[in-house]
Amino acid sequence: MAAQPCSSSPSSSSSSSNLRITVERNPSESRLSQLDIKCWPKWGCSPGKYQLKFDAEETCYLLKGRVKAYYPKGSSEYVEFGAGDLVTIPKGLTCTWDVSLAVDKHYKFESSS
Repeated sequence: MAAQPCSSSPSSSSSSSNLRITVERNPSESRLSQLDIKCWPKWGCSPGKYQLKFDAEETCYLLKGRVKAYYPKGSSEYVEFGAGDLVTIPKGLTCTWDVSLAVDKHYKFESSS
């Protein structure tokens, strides 16, 4: 994916350092139905490390797997999530996914308007 500028600020790395992944642990069935998650596309990957850049906000629901998502270079911070978690990844975030158990997820990108 080509990196897209996130704002007119001279340093996009400082603005991306404020972006945080949010994890909703074990959301209720009614919450999942409200989001219509079963109609979202599916995606999966095998264990490994993946450098990812999110050009749009992504919401995903993990059916299987375990991930440690490390924030951009220079930070040892990470967030961990796995099967049963509803995860929101902000637009503009670059992170490294360290996948310890193969991932199977439903996902949705927010359309930019």
